[in-house]
Amino acid sequence: MIDGSTSLTESSSRTREKLRQQLREGKLDDRTVEIDVRERNFPSFEILTNQGAEEMDVNIKDMLPNIFGQRTKKRKMKVNEAFEYLIQEEEQRLIDMDQVTRMAIDRVENSGIVFLDEIDKIAGREGGHGPDVSREGVQRDILPIVEGTTVNTRYGMVRTDHILFIAAGAFHVSKPSDLIPELQGRFPIRVELQSLTMEDFVRILTEPKSSLVKQYTALLETEGVKLEFTPEALDEIAHFAFRVNESTENIGARRLHTIMERVLDELSFDAPEKKGQSVTIDADYVRKMLTDIVKDQDLSRYIL
Repeated sequence: MIDGSTSLTESSSRTREKLRQQLREGKLDDRTVEIDVRERNFPSFEILTNQGAEEMDVNIKDMLPNIFGQRTKKRKMKVNEAFEYLIQEEEQRLIDMDQVTRMAIDRVENSGIVFLDEIDKIAGREGGHGPDVSREGVQRDILPIVEGTTVNTRYGMVRTDHILFIAAGAFHVSKPSDLIPELQGRFPIRVELQSLTMEDFVRILTEPKSSLVKQYTALLETEGVKLEFTPEALDEIAHFAFRVNESTENIGARRLHTIMERVLDELSFDAPEKKGQSVTIDADYVRKMLTDIVKDQDLSRYIL
């Protein structure tokens, strides 16, 4: 009896070791297994208050498991998928979310940066009836946050005293002095940005990790077309973007997107027929696609 039990245990151990070795070598990746997974779908709630949805930012998903219990369901998946899922589940159990929240709040309060874009849209003083009244109201709502106050978030109370606030706006119609004096005083350092040059446009086209050149190259690769840009072509694209910004409205680097779209319009349409080919965009091709449009001021306003 004892010998039989010992033999069975050794056999089971050898089987587990064999399966473990096959799992590590990837030989079991295509097999299907059934495991218990946590349900991630929760009932939806709509809470209506006089304060609006912004003030009712409660983490309902964290509350529901404690109310209804954690529900699981059977799910079939490949061994490699199940392995990744189980690793993620174990990683979640090892993380102390309370400590993560405390660290996050501390970093926000002492190293946080808040960027307020398009602040020129709310520049205006009360001079009677109209949109200026609501603009000043928005400014007065922002003022206590910039001055320093305690904000209630879903992760707890956050003090904004030591948070760096940076505001930006296109003050070609309004001006910074149109803001209320209290808000002006909270942004004591002011700088004026210069317009982008052709060299800047070339850098924007090539240097970022997800530049437009890389995006369009990857997009056409999905159609089997290998796309390349010569340095002269990039210079020409930058030149046209600079010219259109100067002659119509200066919208900065956004102009590159419409320029690139126009340059590659025909190629993108014919890409399925050019599968397996390599296409090089040079300066002559760019001039061919853009010269006539740029010359016509009215046409360039609508197309570029």
